[in-house]
Amino acid sequence: MEDWDASGSALVVSKSASWVLDVFHNGFSRGSDTGCPESGKMRVVQLGCGITGLVCAEHVVRNDKVDELVLADSRPEAAKAMMTRVKNDKFSIAKVDARDRASIKKVLKGCDLIVSSIPSEMNIKVFEDVLAAGASYIDFSVAIEVLDDFGKYKKKCEKAGITAITGMGADPGITDIFARYAANKLDSCYEAHVRDGDNGSAEGVDFFTLWSPLDMMEEVEMKAAVYKNGKMTWLPPLSRKDHYDFPKPIGTLPVYNTTHEETFMIPMFIKGIKNADFKIAIDDNFASVSKMLRKIGMLGLETIDVKGVKIRPIDVVVALMPRPVDLVGKVKGTVGVVVEVLGKKDGKKAMARVWSLLSHEWAYKAFKSNATGYIVGTGGALGANLILSGEMDRTLYAPEQLPAEKCVSMLPGLGLTVEEEFLYL
Repeated sequence: MEDWDASGSALVVSKSASWVLDVFHNGFSRGSDTGCPESGKMRVVQLGCGITGLVCAEHVVRNDKVDELVLADSRPEAAKAMMTRVKNDKFSIAKVDARDRASIKKVLKGCDLIVSSIPSEMNIKVFEDVLAAGASYIDFSVAIEVLDDFGKYKKKCEKAGITAITGMGADPGITDIFARYAANKLDSCYEAHVRDGDNGSAEGVDFFTLWSPLDMMEEVEMKAAVYKNGKMTWLPPLSRKDHYDFPKPIGTLPVYNTTHEETFMIPMFIKGIKNADFKIAIDDNFASVSKMLRKIGMLGLETIDVKGVKIRPIDVVVALMPRPVDLVGKVKGTVGVVVEVLGKKDGKKAMARVWSLLSHEWAYKAFKSNATGYIVGTGGALGANLILSGEMDRTLYAPEQLPAEKCVSMLPGLGLTVEEEFLYL
């Protein structure tokens, strides 16, 4: 189990990278950021200790309200390595398989908050167990069942008396918060675009992803959702290629429409949005290989019989890909998430644009991570700190429903600079 894991000017809402590194190396109290008391009282379980889960855990363990943070994974080696490096006596390890309901129920005993960074298709069973246990909950990617009937699960959370945030990673998660933050700058809005860019490279590795290999391969296998004129439309997989100018030092990259939670969630939770899409940077080699794998059926999600063994073809591909945690320290370049929201301000057409960039080298120096894993895990940590503050209602939240201005102000303390610009069109 692993989490594969205004016009013309820009306002920097951030602190310098050197300041953040100083904080990480020398420490400081997070109580003022989260409203937490001085004494720790909470038992937190980090379910999934791949690269994103460990970034999240390393942030959250600094929260003064956390008394114990359990690193739960079926393969605890990476968690043990982090414990050796970080040396915090709040950490403990539990060997847990997210596919085993009994294993999940056992680790939930005495748990106040569980942070799930496992593949999205496994989240719904964990969420149901969490509801039964009465623990608060965060995941990094939304289960399809929750996306299909958000109201149903909202009522379940309220009945169980828990606080839950779903889709609280980078994208979804931080991007949705940026969309809400940008929308708040306008009098009205009608369109939103999310762009995910990465010019990273790893020497000697040609076919890889720094996000969950399973989730990424499923993403390039399925049709791409685009919200157009108030309705959801669908494109063939990797069929629409454009180029997008990301802020420097990323630059211009090829991007493709893929299905992402933001395309569904932003129109659902931000009033007035009639058009929304998500595009991710995919290099030509990755796109070409993915298209060929899809053509020959190697991205199939249904089990087939191979010499008496039942197996999904996509699981074979994923098993052959490098794990993000195995590429730590080997990736160079910069990753960024950018959100553009169009609308009107003072009767004129306008656009609010919000983004955050991070280099892979910085992420490795700070947290022994890559930038992708760092941003995803930091989104989860932001949500965890909100819940641990005790200021959130006991209900289910989408990231768009969180206090956007507060969230943006908290990100620099977690190592992410945020930049924004407002333009009249």
